[in-house]
Amino acid sequence: MQRLRIVTYNIAHGRGLQPIQGLTSRRRIRSILLRMAKLIEKLNPDVVALQEIDQNSTWAGNFDQLEFLREFTGFPYAVFGINNRRTGLLKLNYGNAFLSRHPIAEWENITFGQKRMGEKGFLFAELDVHGKRVPLVNMHLHYRSRAHRIKQVDQVMAYLNKKRALRHAHWAVPPIVCGDMNNPSHTADATASLFKYFSLHGNYSLHPQKARTFPSPMPRRMLDFVFLPPECVEVYCLVVRTMLSDHRPVMVECRIS
Repeated sequence: MQRLRIVTYNIAHGRGLQPIQGLTSRRRIRSILLRMAKLIEKLNPDVVALQEIDQNSTWAGNFDQLEFLREFTGFPYAVFGINNRRTGLLKLNYGNAFLSRHPIAEWENITFGQKRMGEKGFLFAELDVHGKRVPLVNMHLHYRSRAHRIKQVDQVMAYLNKKRALRHAHWAVPPIVCGDMNNPSHTADATASLFKYFSLHGNYSLHPQKARTFPSPMPRRMLDFVFLPPECVEVYCLVVRTMLSDHRPVMVECRIS
């Protein structure tokens, strides 16, 4: 059986625990990202799903954060899904991304709205894991509105239905889904809706089941998750104790049967 280690991490634009975006210096952001790179190296994942990552944004130091992390972690493959764009003096480009040790055979980014300030989205990728196609989804849902989140997961489900019809014969397993859901699993919200949807396509499992991820100094809420299909058997799950972002990263290792 092939093992796959996955990390999902909202890196908060590299601002650390600073609550206001744009007040963190470029030097400080690079220092925080370098410490994140060292943490990722220590965790030694096969793939990292990143949320709130910037590409040459004025408020985040005007550099490509994904390329910075890729360079200092040594990951050979990376893709960036931009969900927010703004040109001009205060340029803005940020969204979700994957770092991978396996080739990224195909990928597609979907923005939920109009790529304006604060918009979220999801990034789909197919990894080539020793000749097997493993599909992954990295998503970031609306932070405030339940109604928005429900609409967003409806978009994700519609997309996966179409993608499954076209690609399922090529997949080794159904999609692994992860990210910052911005709501816990035990409420009538988007995470529960996704879990119900996935239950129609097999006995999916949700990780972590109890550990909290936000805010990182003293976590009170479960916001960050990994959904595993039944063909991926959990070996272990860890919520990593770190305060480099306002979210704690989640790591899951599974066996692909």
